[in-house]
Amino acid sequence: MKFNPELVPATLIRRYKRFLFDATLDSGEEITGFCPNTGSMRGLTAPGSRIWLSMHDSPSRKYRYGFELIEAENTLVGVNTALPNKLAVEAIQAGLVGDLADYTALRTEQRYGENSRIDLLLSGPDRQDCYVEVKNVHFIRTKGLAEFPDSVTTRGAKHLNELSKLVQSGKRAVMLYIIQRDDCEALAICDDLDPGYGRAFQAAIAQGVEAYAVKCAISPSHITPHKAVAIDLSYDQLMI
Repeated sequence: MKFNPELVPATLIRRYKRFLFDATLDSGEEITGFCPNTGSMRGLTAPGSRIWLSMHDSPSRKYRYGFELIEAENTLVGVNTALPNKLAVEAIQAGLVGDLADYTALRTEQRYGENSRIDLLLSGPDRQDCYVEVKNVHFIRTKGLAEFPDSVTTRGAKHLNELSKLVQSGKRAVMLYIIQRDDCEALAICDDLDPGYGRAFQAAIAQGVEAYAVKCAISPSHITPHKAVAIDLSYDQLMI
């Protein structure tokens, strides 16, 4: 997907209250903007970092600028958690996620399970419906290895449990990790930060839930899914 208009460069002053940030534009103007990521953003909030912002002229918006990209460890990282579902569709259509491109219909935000919505529901003639849950990834501690999650996510564990129930009922279920950075060749489940998620992931894989990871190429003009990466076994997980 292309950023339209192209993003505006700035320097991060601080990110705070989960959804706000202060930055200095290249013109010297200091602004406050909206951060479309309420997670921990571990490792992606260092003051003085080079960042890129979307700009919105709608009079209904309280904040004109949105936080989209940050330069960290010499690579661009996407932080907008509203993008992974769109990127997941692009990744599937590009044939980067197993055989999911072979499905003929794709719907978004469909109700399932216990008061949940599945991110993507794929269907096609003579095929099991395929339920796809999408997660955003941007955390790295070890060079070349992306990790999820970067903090405790009980909601994420719940989603894995519900995917397991779908498989038990005869459906196909997929966990798709969209990595908004390009400096990794594998993804690991970060069960030292969230043991509950690690256990839920192992149980889901044992039940037959499929897992895939796709990394993105990023510039101030675009973000594009471009390569499937392996899911690493560093934490004694089951082979995918």
